[in-house]
Amino acid sequence: MIVDTITSVYQFRDAFAQANRQNQFSYEGLEVLFDYLEELSDSIGEPYELDVIALCCDYAEASAADIAKAYDIDLEGTDPDDIDEMVKEYLQDQGVFVGETSSTILYQQF
Repeated sequence: MIVDTITSVYQFRDAFAQANRQNQFSYEGLEVLFDYLEELSDSIGEPYELDVIALCCDYAEASAADIAKAYDIDLEGTDPDDIDEMVKEYLQDQGVFVGETSSTILYQQF
């Protein structure tokens, strides 16, 4: 087995580019995902073995409105300023919230 150690978000982004998946997540989204995986690795005490294709299948990045639509989150009567927070809470309750960028939310698909 050959293992490549990724020590920076720059290398992480390059791995996505090399796998021709550079557009799967935003530039900012890849940093959020990198930070999340580093924290996950630290919390379980084991290194995370990078699999770009698996990450693209398991995780997604979308606007709060798109997530609400995809998962039938009832937003009826919700103030538009509160939609992001409601969707984040929903994803946190499901245990799949990863993080957010300035305009999107990253989550583990379920």
